Amino acid sequence: MNFNFGEALTRAWQIVWKHKVLWVFGILASCGRSGGSFNSNFSSGGGNGGGGQPPEIPPQMMRWFQTIEQNLTTIAVVVLAVVCILWFITIFLSSIGKIGLIRGTAQAEGGAASLVFGELFSGSVPYFWRMFGLSLILSLPVFIIAMAIAVVVVGGIAASGGNETAIVGIVGMMPIMIGCLCLLVPVMFVLGMIFRQAENAIVLEEMNVLPAITRGWEVFKTNLGPIILMAIILAVIGFVAGIIIVIPLFVIVIPAAFAFAVSGGSSNSSLILISVCACIFIPVALVLQGIITAYTESAWTLTYMRLTKPQDAAPAIIEANAS
Repeated sequence: MNFNFGEALTRAWQIVWKHKVLWVFGILASCGRSGGSFNSNFSSGGGNGGGGQPPEIPPQMMRWFQTIEQNLTTIAVVVLAVVCILWFITIFLSSIGKIGLIRGTAQAEGGAASLVFGELFSGSVPYFWRMFGLSLILSLPVFIIAMAIAVVVVGGIAASGGNETAIVGIVGMMPIMIGCLCLLVPVMFVLGMIFRQAENAIVLEEMNVLPAITRGWEVFKTNLGPIILMAIILAVIGFVAGIIIVIPLFVIVIPAAFAFAVSGGSSNSSLILISVCACIFIPVALVLQGIITAYTESAWTLTYMRLTKPQDAAPAIIEANAS
């Protein structure tokens, strides 16, 4: 099938640039990705110079440690609950962001003069549980293989009492485990392409999870070449854009870190400069990452619509907000 990649990519940029509300949904969709975070740790340790006694712990801190020890179970439960809540909020915002991008692109392609954040957000909520179920199914292969490796390693050590023979055997199995993980990469790539089509089927064609997966497989199988080539093109665009985003930070941070190392840590001005640059850079990088994500998701939605005939995709969504 002839597919005009240039037209789809150009149209995606036109939509994202015109409807800047999609940038916000791009930022939300980026919440579930680990690649957009930057962490810097510096330690200016020690002025104990001579080697003697470790510093005494203040009584207030000792009492604080004792309180933690006495309420360890409660604290662990609270921390676990907070982590679970934050995880669910992250998944929710990420899913709503992706759904909003699909709906917004479809509306813009259908002729909408403007996109309203509130309408896109509230209209995306009904699709959340289906998208959540889809993401859980996609994560199953990784979870099963990780659990299998963990059971083999832990079970082998426990059964042998941790002797050297068991450890050597487990080390000998490492190439097999690594091989399984390497085989998982192309499998997850293919599944990712299928599930991308399924996401669009859920939103654009109002499908439930399992029918959407079937639909995603049909679209992927029928349009294997265009989908794989589009995935490669968007991966290259994302990689290049990511490098361009971090270059300004590296230009400032690397010389500053080098100056700090050369000075032997005697001056904190380099650390202050790095901290200030990081505080400025992080929100800018977040917005830029949101634009890239919005563009990528818009391109995938347009690809789906062109491969499956846009007139058949959820008229209620496409015509919403159309002027």
